[in-house]
Amino acid sequence: MHKAKPSQSNRKGKNHTVMYMILKHLHLTAVTLSISLFLLRGYWILIGSGWLKKRPIRIIPHLVDTILLLSAIGLAVTLQQYPFVNDWLSAKLLALVVYIVLGIIALKRGRSKGTRALAFGAALTTFGYIVWVALTRDPTPWH
Repeated sequence: MHKAKPSQSNRKGKNHTVMYMILKHLHLTAVTLSISLFLLRGYWILIGSGWLKKRPIRIIPHLVDTILLLSAIGLAVTLQQYPFVNDWLSAKLLALVVYIVLGIIALKRGRSKGTRALAFGAALTTFGYIVWVALTRDPTPWH
């Protein structure tokens, strides 16, 4: 007996699902690593640790964030959901820009420990908002 070959569309659907799952897990792993490294670097700044000057600590977050960004783009393309078309994704992208700016102030540009601590807390709040929007696909959690 001959087994029927899967149709072309069925194979495409399976490939699409596999690609989505790979990208999603890669993205979630990168999110976890990114926020963990942000928390660690923020802690080190607040206590004045010398660990921040180590070369790997300066390079690894950029690699992780690049993977995070590329996996996000891959997910958007795979799901055909794009910023400025889908309101929740637009909100996530705009909040990401705010998070990055606050992170720069918290980790590099803040002139005092107080400014850095405030920016650090605001960045974490913004991160929480990004996660909320990602989980609910609702850009307005306050309603």
